[in-house]
Amino acid sequence: MLRFIIRRSLLMVGTLFALLILTFVISHVAPGDPAALAAGPDATPDMIETIRKENGLDKPLPVQFLIYVSGVLQGDFGNSIHSGREVSRDLIQYFPATFELVLFSILFAILLGVPLGVLSAVKQNSWLDHTIRIISVSGVGVPMFWLGLMLQLYFALKLGWFPLGGQLDMMTDPPAPVTHLLVIDSLLRLNFAVAGEAFVHIILPALTLCFPALASIARINRAEMLETLNQDYITNARAQGISRFRIVGVYALRNAMLPTLSMIGLRFGWMLGGTVLVESVFDWPGVGLYAVQTAVASDFEPIMAVTLLLGFFFMLANFVIDICYGLLDPRLREA
Repeated sequence: MLRFIIRRSLLMVGTLFALLILTFVISHVAPGDPAALAAGPDATPDMIETIRKENGLDKPLPVQFLIYVSGVLQGDFGNSIHSGREVSRDLIQYFPATFELVLFSILFAILLGVPLGVLSAVKQNSWLDHTIRIISVSGVGVPMFWLGLMLQLYFALKLGWFPLGGQLDMMTDPPAPVTHLLVIDSLLRLNFAVAGEAFVHIILPALTLCFPALASIARINRAEMLETLNQDYITNARAQGISRFRIVGVYALRNAMLPTLSMIGLRFGWMLGGTVLVESVFDWPGVGLYAVQTAVASDFEPIMAVTLLLGFFFMLANFVIDICYGLLDPRLREA
């Protein structure tokens, strides 16, 4: 198992370095002069050249790349040309909100999607199965911004069960940061009132973001469960008088979860990169809007930093999925 983990770790490091090279090249060959954009429309050529030199944009690309890699290894992502702020400070400010939202979303998707897939398979061709299949198809076709607006209109405005948006009420002070994840920090500080308020605020955006993942997980889990339940060893287990709950919940679900884990890893990465619409609808102070703003301004350093950060967590999620694969199926450890 240790060799399996080491191989996957080295593969993740190599992939992350390739992503760093690709992002650097694409961001520097994209049209637009970031120095001119930062200087403003009334800037003189001398002012633009000064900004270019201050930010090292006058150096050859290989030199810029080496400087950037050296900084990244030290945790320094450079400064934003547009705002002058340290990019690492911006990421500390914006990324935890996005990560917390994605964390709750994938948790909701797993806790709802896997049982729905199992129920749909066990109750094949029943009204429950048809209902779950309709939900699965809807998850692919329903636009997230529309779903978010509908949830706001019904559950926030009409019923008043949840707030419209934001992480906390305007008059509530957040707890002192520990992990920078609002719900977890509130629990660690034993501030249960703020933790409950933060959890209520995150429910609607998390459900909106998780709906496509929930649908995909339920659909693939249903298909794998149906295939697994028709295997000979399941028939043999039934013949031996083993309880239906144990057959479905232990024997069948364990094998059916292997493809489902792949879907969970892919959907986690998709959520990290696809939070912009949800953050816009629910006024969520995350990294999605920050990435769009810096991309529009052709601000190289934040674009590369956000891409690397999202890429790292996407690879980390798939690394964890690989480890789970190895635990569920020992044969894969030799792959």
